[in-house]
Amino acid sequence: MTALAGWGNFYVIVGTSAGALIGLQFVVITLIDNMPNTPKPSPQAVHAFSTPSIVYFGTVLLLSAVLNAPWPGIGTAAVIWGVVGLSGAVYAVVVARRLQEQNVYLAQFEDWLFHALLPLAAYATLAVSAYAVRSHLREALFGVGGAALLLLLIGIHNAWDSVTYIAINHANKKSKD
Repeated sequence: MTALAGWGNFYVIVGTSAGALIGLQFVVITLIDNMPNTPKPSPQAVHAFSTPSIVYFGTVLLLSAVLNAPWPGIGTAAVIWGVVGLSGAVYAVVVARRLQEQNVYLAQFEDWLFHALLPLAAYATLAVSAYAVRSHLREALFGVGGAALLLLLIGIHNAWDSVTYIAINHANKKSKD
C-alpha cells in the first residue's frame, strides 16, 4: 500500500519499543513483588496506575502490527485503528474513574494529565484520524503516528513514575525499620 510505504521504519521502531517495554515492565513488577518487606500493592492502585501502561504499550504494538500488514487498501487498517481509538477513549474514562476511586495515593495534576487526559487525547486522535482518512489521508496517517508515539511516551512516563514511587517508599520503609 503506497500510503503507508514511508511509515514502515517508524512503526517497526515504535512497535519494537512497545514490545520490549511490555516485557521489561513484567520483569520489574516481578522483581518488586519479590522484594522482602515490600507491601503488596492494592488492586485499586494496580488498576489505576500499572495496568494502563501495559494497555498503552499493547495498543502501540497492535497499531504497529496493523499498519505494517500488507492490506490491499487503507480502509481496513483505518477501521481497526478507529475501533482501537473509540475503545481506548472508553478505557481512558474507566482509568480516570479508577484514579479517582483509589485511596492509596492522592492523585496530583501530573497523574491526571498522564493517566487520563493525554491518553484520552491520543485515543480521540486515533478515532478522528480513522474518520478523516478518506479526505485527509496524509494528515490522518500523521495523526495515527502521533497518537502511537504519544501512547508510547505516556506508558514510559507512567511506568517510570510507578517504579520510582515504589522504590522511594521502599527505601523510606527500610530506613524506618
